[in-house]
Amino acid sequence: MRISKLLSILLIAVAQGAAAKDDSLAAGRAVRLVEQYVGAEAPGPQYAVVTAERMLFAYAGGWADIQNQKAMESDSTLMAYSMTKAMTAVAVLQLVDRGKLSLDDSIDRYLPDSPYHGQGITVRQLLNHTSGVPNPIPLRWVHLAAEDADFDEAQALADVLREHPALAFGAGQKYAYSNIGYWLLGKVIEKASGQSYPAYMRANVLRPLGLSPQEMDFVIPDPQHHAKGYLAKYSWMNLAKGFLIDRKFFGDYEGNWLHLEDHYLNGPAFGGLIGTAQGFSRFLQDQLRAESVLFTQGTKHLLQAAQTDGAGQPLRMTLGWHLGETDGEVYLFKEGGGGGFHSEMRLYPRQGIGTVVLANSTGFHASQFLNRVDRLFFESR
Repeated sequence: MRISKLLSILLIAVAQGAAAKDDSLAAGRAVRLVEQYVGAEAPGPQYAVVTAERMLFAYAGGWADIQNQKAMESDSTLMAYSMTKAMTAVAVLQLVDRGKLSLDDSIDRYLPDSPYHGQGITVRQLLNHTSGVPNPIPLRWVHLAAEDADFDEAQALADVLREHPALAFGAGQKYAYSNIGYWLLGKVIEKASGQSYPAYMRANVLRPLGLSPQEMDFVIPDPQHHAKGYLAKYSWMNLAKGFLIDRKFFGDYEGNWLHLEDHYLNGPAFGGLIGTAQGFSRFLQDQLRAESVLFTQGTKHLLQAAQTDGAGQPLRMTLGWHLGETDGEVYLFKEGGGGGFHSEMRLYPRQGIGTVVLANSTGFHASQFLNRVDRLFFESR
């Protein structure tokens, strides 16, 4: 392959005083590191690094479509999966900001027919994953993009709740991740706002950030600019796929990669966003600025503050972000992964930067990638 032709590298080192030289050096080193992942862990990744005011670095390279030799471009869309949860949390806190709901409201107020009615679960507990709502493997909670026009989300959720009616533990007792919990938060948003979840998100989160549908949305805006998702041919996930997902999602092998057909998650609030690294970087920039366009400064602080469980024990969790550390730098992050894609975005408060990577491979090690590449931009400005 003609690597220089295919990588479609976007290097951004804005000439603003002495900062440009350091940015350029970091960018050059970053390109060499990112290239190690292209074709090895994913056909094509996108990666972006931003401060509150500018893009430090952006990369799009490799293949969006191996069979048809389509390069991964900066405007190629990819599935973000659970990175969506951070945006769902933003919407909930917006509604708190606007007096439409309270974090300590019982979810019974908004979801009277839930099987978890009367268990004392609050909105806050759904946000920080201490609700006790179970978390079965969600890999089958998907449908083909071609089936979307006839898909019934309400029925899909009802089926899942009927199959999993009991809490895993008492509300507030401890942390345990739950996709169902965030699916339910989407329904809380709908009840409190009077709008469908996607409609509320578009009007109150995506559009205020200045994002076009090609940068972030819940449907594939242009199939010709949507990256194919892949499983590595020689991987445990590929060997086990028949036990995990329906065969209708399997496409053809394209070299050493199995193509997975375009699809959507059944619950948009827990993983339905589709977008680009540069689109998600706009959200990161908003969260790095002193004044967010999404909510008040106090609410932004609330979103980023560490939480505790019902016994007062600290959680590695805020009301939407998880908490991590690398090279002594504490960061907020949200990872997303599923059929054919893997991603992660981070905020480094002390460094004043945000980073995001999306790749079209289930087995792409997003956290490892960011741990290696992000450090190049620490204090480089």
